[in-house]
Amino acid sequence: MSVSRVGLVVHGGRAEAVEAGRVVRAWCDENAVRSTDIDVWHNGGPRDDRAELDAADHPDLIVTLGGDGTFLRGARLAVEDDALVLGVDLGRVGFLTDVSAEDVRSALDAVHEGRFKVDSRMLLAMRASRRLEVPKDVEDWVQYGHGRLMRPPPVHPDLKGDDEWGTPLNVTALNDIVVEKLTRDRQVSVGVYICGRLLASYSADALLVATPTGSTAYSFAAGGPVVSPRADALVFTPVAPHMAFNRSIVAALDEPVALRILERSGQAAVSIDGQLRGVLDPGDWIAVYAAPRRLRAVRLASMDFYGRLRERMNLTDAPAAVADGCPPRLWSISTPPPADIAHLEMLPVPDPSLGQ
Repeated sequence: MSVSRVGLVVHGGRAEAVEAGRVVRAWCDENAVRSTDIDVWHNGGPRDDRAELDAADHPDLIVTLGGDGTFLRGARLAVEDDALVLGVDLGRVGFLTDVSAEDVRSALDAVHEGRFKVDSRMLLAMRASRRLEVPKDVEDWVQYGHGRLMRPPPVHPDLKGDDEWGTPLNVTALNDIVVEKLTRDRQVSVGVYICGRLLASYSADALLVATPTGSTAYSFAAGGPVVSPRADALVFTPVAPHMAFNRSIVAALDEPVALRILERSGQAAVSIDGQLRGVLDPGDWIAVYAAPRRLRAVRLASMDFYGRLRERMNLTDAPAAVADGCPPRLWSISTPPPADIAHLEMLPVPDPSLGQ
């Protein structure tokens, strides 16, 4: 693919991200590629995704320079235009970003010359019983110490709603959609439905629906399972539920998860990829689905998700196992697989002569 327009999403609070932004702009100048910084904050207020993309002249590649939070913002924009997104890792955990700051020039060369693969990631969409809003008193309270808030998600312009299926909101979540309590002293009470069937009524700090990509984020911190980002599933996880059953549920791609605030519950906040986007009152509901569109992320090498999991989560080996031996770093198979398992995905064995 020949890149013609690059949009930059830069974590301005990190000096290394600002410096990496200069490198990207210099590369663009050298290769006659237009570059534009994308900034959601304009004239003191947030712009919606479409306005951001219009201002950036609709880039065909979005480069994010920061951590996973910066990548999430760039991914939301990329999905809106079906653009590619390239994440440069300058964060602390970095499950989403793929390229180091030192390699950003070579990564841009590879994309410009078509030497990459597209990593297709599942997204979440949402309908609600009504449009989401953030009441002024809640907005003032949440903003204290946290800065500015994103706008509530707009109604999807191309989809219709009704009383039974609710209002389609223009939402794409890469990590998760969360319903959580607003006050410390009161849990939120929620009826949880999977495929339209009541699973259980929960009293909890929060309840979330995550993608496989988001399974290593809030869901993981709440005790949820780690799911390969190559899988397609919805992961429902309760957070600190006041009940005996506290396990996650992994639902199939076509099995929607709905959350209804019970009549005598307190209000509940709705967060999308970590950003507060609305408040639900008792009787309100949201339904979370697999989105029809997907994120297209640049992948320059084989994805070593489990190696990254071991490294970033500081996984340690059982002392008893270590006493019994030391396993090799990779399952080192160097010959072609037999026909019956030729479809399996395995990481290539490093070539010792290359110093890998």
